[in-house]
Amino acid sequence: MTTYDVIAELCKKNNLAITALERELGFGRGSIGKLRTGSTTLERLQKIADYFGVTVEYLSSGKEETEKETQLKPKDQKDIKEILANTEQLLKQDGLMFDVDTASTEAIDSIL
Repeated sequence: MTTYDVIAELCKKNNLAITALERELGFGRGSIGKLRTGSTTLERLQKIADYFGVTVEYLSSGKEETEKETQLKPKDQKDIKEILANTEQLLKQDGLMFDVDTASTEAIDSIL
C-alpha cells in the first residue's frame, strides 16, 4: 500500500474528497495525487498525519505501531505506582464515603 493509498483510504473513511483535504490544508490542487509517482516533504506528510490524528509512519506503511503505543515510559510507571499507593491508603481509612453514604464493598471494588 502506497502513501497515496493510505491517504485515500483515510479520506474515504472520513467521507472527504482528496481535493477537499488539499484545500483544507492549503495545498495546491493535485499535490496529494503526485504521491502516486513521487514524494512530498515531511512537513506536508506531518500536516496530513495531524489532520487525521495518525503518525507519519502510518501514512507511509498503513500499519499502526502498537508496540510503541503500549510501552509505558518510566514517568508513567512512577505515576501509576503513586496512584495505586494513594488508593490503597484511601481504602484503609475508616468510614470511606461514596456519594454521601458509606461506601459499599461493591462501590470500593468499582473504584479499584
